[in-house]
Amino acid sequence: MVTLFVDMFSLSLLVLVLFNSYSLVISLNSEGYALLSFKQSINEDPEGSLSNWNSSDDNPCSWNGVTCKDFKVMSLSVPMMKLYGFLPSALGSLSDLRHLNLRNNRFFGSLPAELFQAQGLQSLVLYGNSFSGSLPNQIGKLKYLQTLDLSHNFFNGSIPASIVQCRRHRVLDLSQNNFTGSLPVGFGTSLVSLEKLDLSFNKFNGSIPSDMGNLSSLQGTADLSHNLFTGSIPASLGNLPEKVYIDLAYNNLSGPIPQNGALMNRGPTAFIGNPGLCGPPLKNPCPSDTAGASAPSSTPFMPDNSIPQDSDNNGRKSEKGRGLSKSAVVAIIVSDFIGICLVGLLFSYCYYRVCPRSEDKDENGYDFEKGGKRRKGCLCFRKDEPEALSENVEQYDLVPLDAQVAFDLDELLKASAFVLGKGGIGIAYKVVLEDGYTLAVRRLGEGGSQRFKEFQTEVEAIGKLRHPNIVTLRAYYWSVDEKLLIYDYIPNGSLASALHGKFQKPSCDHSKFSFASFPFIFILFPQVVFVRFIFLLLCKF
Repeated sequence: MVTLFVDMFSLSLLVLVLFNSYSLVISLNSEGYALLSFKQSINEDPEGSLSNWNSSDDNPCSWNGVTCKDFKVMSLSVPMMKLYGFLPSALGSLSDLRHLNLRNNRFFGSLPAELFQAQGLQSLVLYGNSFSGSLPNQIGKLKYLQTLDLSHNFFNGSIPASIVQCRRHRVLDLSQNNFTGSLPVGFGTSLVSLEKLDLSFNKFNGSIPSDMGNLSSLQGTADLSHNLFTGSIPASLGNLPEKVYIDLAYNNLSGPIPQNGALMNRGPTAFIGNPGLCGPPLKNPCPSDTAGASAPSSTPFMPDNSIPQDSDNNGRKSEKGRGLSKSAVVAIIVSDFIGICLVGLLFSYCYYRVCPRSEDKDENGYDFEKGGKRRKGCLCFRKDEPEALSENVEQYDLVPLDAQVAFDLDELLKASAFVLGKGGIGIAYKVVLEDGYTLAVRRLGEGGSQRFKEFQTEVEAIGKLRHPNIVTLRAYYWSVDEKLLIYDYIPNGSLASALHGKFQKPSCDHSKFSFASFPFIFILFPQVVFVRFIFLLLCKF
């Protein structure tokens, strides 16, 4: 009897254990298992970002990087976590997935075609990884896709023709890859909602589609540079919004540059690296027959054998119609130079009379969260500063211009900074992040005087400049009350120090020279050289 009782108790205990084990197995829903397959495809997770992904949970809604609505996975975002692995096809089973953000990790391999079974996907951000292979043709199934950022990877092959079916596209960034082939037919007429287009640093070939002029919603820069595009520049590109900067540098384009709409008044940097291009703004003139057929000449043609009306019978000009002599030209140049010097001296005199020197300098660090020390400045140029940067940041996030930017706005606001100098357009700070990384931040003050679209266009154009003597612009921030430009920190002193030695006035104390240290118009119009001369003269005296 005792033996039978023990057997019955053991059997009951075994059934209870099996039941509990079965409950643990079936507790997680199907979407949780799809995400666990993603975790299993990760070979390295040095940050432990997926450490709380456990099969014992009822659902994955509490896991790091996972956002749910009604217990359905809506978003998977694990950026900058140094994850090393590949993308499993099981992610395509997340039928309600809207956003997938895996930027700045170490993912490799190709994109599984099953991923595009999540047809509700609105944003796919994978830049800064090591993905390779071609883009699956199934991408055309994503009817709601608005953002596709595959930049800074190793994708190859041509763009699928089905991409024109994603008519809600707003951001298309395929830069820094190995894409080849020509752009799909209907690229311009189908993707009319595009606001950002960046196809730079690839191997695209063929002609530029003439229907790209239909992209009327474009903003900032339309970047087609560093490719293998051939043929002429379609005149229809002039139909793009005039504030759009069209970058066609370093291709194999040829023929005259159309001078209409958005293509007018552009600097030569947008067209350099195309030996076959001619006409303004390049210094390579077009042949007379080509220029006459495509664009009107800027100067009228005068035959060499024509005799002016004020010439005598021997073809010599009379004294009345003769131009300025060399001595007169020299006199005009000398008088202009003296006039500029007098104006500079006058500004210097006003500066010392109205803006007395102040020996007060910031000796303590400036903290972005606590505000800065109150400093005396020139009443002519001083502008009231906001009390705290963190209070004014409210409308836009930090916008990186480089894939290597590994910090966000919160990290920047928590960092301590030291004043490098104050100039006519803002204050420069040396900022040290928590991990020891050093940056230079220029604070431009109130952002209301310039609309965001104009600011974004100019800053993105500046951020594309790469030169050993110009500091690289890494990121920017804009709000109604604040504008910030983030550079690499250069520990070699300021431009004023390099020009005039160690002694310098507080108002002339600037960080490393960059194009953003002066208005963007300085790049476009040589007349502003006069303004720069006066500025340097003030610093010197």
